[in-house]
Amino acid sequence: MAADDDDYVYDEVTGEWRPASEMAAAASAKPVAKDSAGNVLADGDSVTLIKDLKVKGTNTTLKQGTVIKSIRLTEDPEEIDCRNDTIKGLVLRTEFVRKR
Repeated sequence: MAADDDDYVYDEVTGEWRPASEMAAAASAKPVAKDSAGNVLADGDSVTLIKDLKVKGTNTTLKQGTVIKSIRLTEDPEEIDCRNDTIKGLVLRTEFVRKR
C-alpha cells in the first residue's frame, strides 16, 4: 500500500471520508463558463447578446444581437469581462450571451 492510500479527508459537502488524492483532484477542477446555450466560453471568444440590456450607471442600452469581441473570463464562471465601443470595463452575465 502506498502512503497516499492511508490519507483521508472529510468532505463536508457529501459528509464522507474520501481519499486525499481524490479531494485534491476535485479542488483543482475549475468551474467552466458556459453561454446561454451551454457552449463552453474561452478567453478571446466573440459573443452575441440574446436580450436588450440596460447598463447600470449609464443611459445606454445594449441591443439584442450586439456582438462583443475578445471576452475575458473572470473568477466567477457566470460573469465575463468585455468591452463595447461605448462602454469600457463591462461585465456581462453569461446567461445573456451566446457564443458566435
